[in-house]
Amino acid sequence: MPVSASPTRKLAAIGAVIALVVAVIAIAVAVGASVEGDRDTGRGDSPEAAASAGPEEDPAQQKMFDDLAKRTSRRADGDPLAIGKKDAPVVLVEYADYQCSFCGRFTRETQPDLIKKYVDAGTLRIEFRNFTVFGAHSERAARASWAAGQQGKFWQMHDELYAKTRKGAALAEDKLVDLARSSGVPDLDKFRADLKSDDAERALKKDQDEGYQLGVQSTPSFLVNGRPVAGAQPYEVFAQAVEQAAEKAGHGAGAKGGGK
Repeated sequence: MPVSASPTRKLAAIGAVIALVVAVIAIAVAVGASVEGDRDTGRGDSPEAAASAGPEEDPAQQKMFDDLAKRTSRRADGDPLAIGKKDAPVVLVEYADYQCSFCGRFTRETQPDLIKKYVDAGTLRIEFRNFTVFGAHSERAARASWAAGQQGKFWQMHDELYAKTRKGAALAEDKLVDLARSSGVPDLDKFRADLKSDDAERALKKDQDEGYQLGVQSTPSFLVNGRPVAGAQPYEVFAQAVEQAAEKAGHGAGAKGGGK
C-alpha cells in the first residue's frame, strides 16, 4: 500500500521524536523551521536564515550536528540514489518530492554547480531521499526514480522528472515509462515491474520514516553534515555550508578526488 503523509503517521512520528535525546529534538526543530502552512515552502526569507546556526556554535551544538550526520549519512556502497565518493568529507542529504516546484529549482539551478565544484573534487557526496508529501502521484514518481536506479539510471530519471514542474496526471505510469525511456533506462518491462514492487515500497518507506523521525515537514529540506538548511536556497548558501563543513572535517573544499 502506498505510504502517505497521513495525520496518524505524523502523530506517531512526533511521538518518536519526543523519545529521542534532546540534541536530536533540537535538530528536528531546525529541520522543520521552514514550514509556514505549505510543505512546498521553497526559499527562506534570507540566506542568513537558511542554515540553523552560524559557524561559531559551541562544541555541544557541533556534536549535535555530528551525531545527526552519523545517523543520516548512509555512505552505502553502490547506492544508486547517491552521487560522489563514499568517503567524501561532506554529505548533503536532500528530502524531496517530485511534485515540489522548489525541489525542481534546486535540481536545475543549484545542484549542477555543487556537483561541478565539490562532488567532482571529492569534497561532497549528495544522497537523495524520497520524502513524498503530495500523495499518490508523488509516491508513484518516487518509486519510478527508485526503479530507474535499479538499472543505473536514477540521476538521469531524477533530472528528467525535475526538468519542469510535473503534477498529477503528468506522473501517470505511462508518462513515467516515457520518461524512463528518455532517461536511457534499457529494460522498460523490468522498470514497470520494479516500480510496482515491494522492494520499491520498502525503499520509499525507509526514506519517509527517516524524515519523519527527524521532524522533516517541508520539501526540500537538507542536511549538510548534519546541519539543517531550509528550502531551495541560492547556491551561495549551500556553498558556504559545504565549505564550513569541509573545514570542520579537516578538509579544504577544493580537495582533489574522484568524481560522480
